[in-house]
Amino acid sequence: MAQDADNQGENQPEDGKTPPPTRRQMLALGAVAASSVVTVRPALAQTVGSVMACEIPVPSPGQSGYYIAPDGSLVEPGTPGAFPPPGRNLVGEEVRGALFEGRSYGGYGYEQSQAYTNYIRRLQAGQSGFTCYASIQMPRG
Repeated sequence: MAQDADNQGENQPEDGKTPPPTRRQMLALGAVAASSVVTVRPALAQTVGSVMACEIPVPSPGQSGYYIAPDGSLVEPGTPGAFPPPGRNLVGEEVRGALFEGRSYGGYGYEQSQAYTNYIRRLQAGQSGFTCYASIQMPRG
């Protein structure tokens, strides 16, 4: 058994420090790192593209029939100052423009667009469109 203990230290330098990696080990590590970068970049580009193409229904499908008040809350149809829902889902790219640049949604006036944007700001986890909204808010690289 004493012999086994002696053999364990055979490849260790006498000063107890780990030897520097060999050239072969460094090249292998570099190849792995390079392939990781090549793999991650397209994935990030694809993620950004999918975020910009995601859709947010206004209102959620379970709440169709309601109008959108200027503050983004849902109200009964015919409520003064409220807007009918858009006739389509809003796309991530246009929602991002409305949130960060104050743009209006195509085909809708400023006040109506603001009401829709306020509705989107009120989305919570579990509601239809929340994941898209959360993804839009993530900083892009």
